[in-house]
Amino acid sequence: MASATTDGPVAGQVEEAGGGRDIHLRDATPADIDALLAIETASFVHDRISRRSFRHLLSRAHADTIVAEVAGAGRPVIVGYAMMLHNAGTSLARLYSIATAPGWRGCGIGRRLLDEVETRALAARAVSVRLEVRADAPAIAAIYKQAGYRRFGRYVAYYEDEVDAIRMEKPLVRRLDPARDRIPYVEQSLPFTCGPAALIMAMHALDPKRATGPEEELRIWRDATTIFMTSGHGGCSPHGLALAGARRGFKVALHISGQGTPFVDGVRSPAKKRVIEMVQAEFVREIAAEPRITLTDRPATLDEMRTAITQGAVPLQLVSSWRFDRQKAPHWVVVIAIDDGFVHIHDPFVDREERRAPIDCMRIPVARRDFEHMSRYGRAALRATLLISAPATET
Repeated sequence: MASATTDGPVAGQVEEAGGGRDIHLRDATPADIDALLAIETASFVHDRISRRSFRHLLSRAHADTIVAEVAGAGRPVIVGYAMMLHNAGTSLARLYSIATAPGWRGCGIGRRLLDEVETRALAARAVSVRLEVRADAPAIAAIYKQAGYRRFGRYVAYYEDEVDAIRMEKPLVRRLDPARDRIPYVEQSLPFTCGPAALIMAMHALDPKRATGPEEELRIWRDATTIFMTSGHGGCSPHGLALAGARRGFKVALHISGQGTPFVDGVRSPAKKRVIEMVQAEFVREIAAEPRITLTDRPATLDEMRTAITQGAVPLQLVSSWRFDRQKAPHWVVVIAIDDGFVHIHDPFVDREERRAPIDCMRIPVARRDFEHMSRYGRAALRATLLISAPATET
């Protein structure tokens, strides 16, 4: 199983079910930290969770810590624990840490804890549970495999002692089949190029010969940005991104709510606002003269996006990054599939400070209701969707 310090998870133990012990599971409290630290120290050599980290994780709204206890002399004794993190803004859960006290391994405690993690993840509307296992612990990986987990990635030199980590995942509900995903994943190379990276994914899906890479990202960014700032870089407006796609030969259906200037509410300086408004006005004039762009002054519904996907289009959606990282910033993602329960997206941003890899940002399932909430940006609740499709073949 997985265990962790503040830097990330390491491998722990899963034992086979058995023993018939009377095991009681409950939520951990700060009063349990001493017992949790004792299990941690006895179970792991590297990447141990510290007292401070336990205290922090027990208070996090997106973490569940479960303890297993058995009857003892006078009071129950904690003999194992599991910690699960809920991936903010998505329908993924992560088994962050799990361990059993040395004298209680082989009694089915790890299996009970794992079952409880999966039950809680499903109740929280997660569609899968992910975890990491040390690459030098194949026996642990095999036990997870028996429990229904599959390998899907690898972190190089992930642990404190530079051992690789094997990524594993168990679907709790039916997931998008990667073999049916026609949209290649592209990670944004710069902090401000989510829009260009998303457009590159769409163009490359429609025309595999299309150029990719940081140079093309920057070219698209220069075409599409409207934001004037003396510090930091500007982002891409829906109108600018639509024009960037059309200039590269693709048809673009732009659905946007309202006639105002996107992102201007977040700018305090009147002079900077005027710059943004001028650039936006020019974008609007250019769109009116661009036959490859259709403009609809209302948001696209999920059903319309789903239909467009079946017809070969690739939707790009403007979202608020608040649901991902609690930062109020506009952010572009690619919608790769929509079903009755979830919207599946490629997120071009890979948060490496949180030790994420591109595999964590591909085919992310988001509950339809959550996607509707995150698809509104700013005080004006701006909603914008670009439906990118290949132009009709000329005869």
